Amino acid sequence: MTAFWLAAFTFVSEDAAVLTAAWLVGQGGLSATAAVAACAAGIWVGDLALWAFGRAMARTSWCRRWCARRLPVVAGRALALAVDEPAALVASRFLPGTRLPLYVAAGAVGAHPARFFSWTLAAVAVWTPLLVLGGSRFFIGGVLVLALLRTSRTDWGRRWWRPVAARARRWAMPEFWPAWIVYAPLAPWLLWQAARNGGVGSLGAANPGFADGGFVGESKFGILQTLPREWTLPAHLVREGDLDSRARAFDDALDELGTGFPVILKPDVGQRGTGVRRIASRDEAMAYLAADRGPVIVQACHPGPFEAGIFYYRRPDEARGRIFSITDKRFPSVTGDGVSTLEALLWAHPRFRLQVPLFLSRHDGARVLADGERLQLVAAGNHCQGAIFLDGPELITPALDARIDQIARAVPGFFVGRFDVRYRDPRAFARGEDLAIVELNGVTSESTNVYDPSYGALNAWKTLARQWQIVFEIGAANRARGASPVGVGRLARLAIGYWRSRPAMPVAS
Repeated sequence: MTAFWLAAFTFVSEDAAVLTAAWLVGQGGLSATAAVAACAAGIWVGDLALWAFGRAMARTSWCRRWCARRLPVVAGRALALAVDEPAALVASRFLPGTRLPLYVAAGAVGAHPARFFSWTLAAVAVWTPLLVLGGSRFFIGGVLVLALLRTSRTDWGRRWWRPVAARARRWAMPEFWPAWIVYAPLAPWLLWQAARNGGVGSLGAANPGFADGGFVGESKFGILQTLPREWTLPAHLVREGDLDSRARAFDDALDELGTGFPVILKPDVGQRGTGVRRIASRDEAMAYLAADRGPVIVQACHPGPFEAGIFYYRRPDEARGRIFSITDKRFPSVTGDGVSTLEALLWAHPRFRLQVPLFLSRHDGARVLADGERLQLVAAGNHCQGAIFLDGPELITPALDARIDQIARAVPGFFVGRFDVRYRDPRAFARGEDLAIVELNGVTSESTNVYDPSYGALNAWKTLARQWQIVFEIGAANRARGASPVGVGRLARLAIGYWRSRPAMPVAS
């Protein structure tokens, strides 16, 4: 009889029922099996009731008003998850505040009953024993856990919980791993490649035409100057100096470009999009130049809307090179509903929630977008700045491969690296006719298709291993042809000097 009342008590408060069950088990008043079964049965029946409620009320005007009030943004995505991603039903059991709207939404859209029942049963089967048995053994700990879960359902709790959950989710996705985690498993392979190809210094010989092979700290403007003008976005350099002289140099560069605003400003020496900004006015430009006193590139702003990262290589003994990979870069955007703030829209999105602080550093989180209004969150094609990278082998065509090889062979002493390219027309791009090079990166550039969310760690390591093998082999071949390697000490000083002097500029816009 105790088990029956315990199951019924879950309809009043799941937390209190589970806590009571844990206490009863700890005191010997109820067996662990009976306590878990009673709580699980009551919780699962409650889940089914939510689904049935959504099913019954889906066509009523009252339900539509309720959904509009309670689910202004989450509704559309929750419905899609309920139908297309059944695993979300399990996850919602562990994410406070998500179960009620998701389960009601599942019923409202007519999610298949068998699928809904089986996934929710699986969630309850995992969730309930953890709390009941864990709480019975460590009663005070169980109280604290339940109190934390209850608190996390408040506005204050959500503000605390969501960043924690987002950070945990990022650690589960290889595309967001820090570089040291990505490269740690590759270290033995890289050391082996260095040993069999004349040492680490061979990296500097891979591109004899670039300073230190383009290892780090190379002048982006200097490399742009070596590229064929007809395939390169126009750019000018604002050198170091006092603000007045730099302001005059910027005005002269703007006149030379002849495009007006917006323009792109970025450090002449930079990595991973640091300091890349889309500038819409002279006041913005002056603020940028005041913040970054180093050499700055002023570059025409290509409208896109497409961008690709093309990793290319050519062995010195071969007449032609080839495209190793293409990364199809996507620029995320959100669409308003006329009710929710931008911050709410970001937290409601399954991917954008992983980078909310980044996006809010550029946009006003309190802004309410009009219904149907679209806001592009990212302008620069950098993964760590919010762009989405997709593996794009379908973009490689014989015509494009030939065009990239033609451009690359026109650059003195260049054999391996990545072109970042903007274009307007996918068909013309495939014909090798529509491309504007934003920049060319040297020996330490990556085959960025490894940051595709679906790529996986094993595929990424395999691709990077092959890429670095090619780089070392090209460096060794160039050394055999008379190119000078770069000493290990110099490479180390370059790396340390770069990290110490990284520009203290905001992230890419």
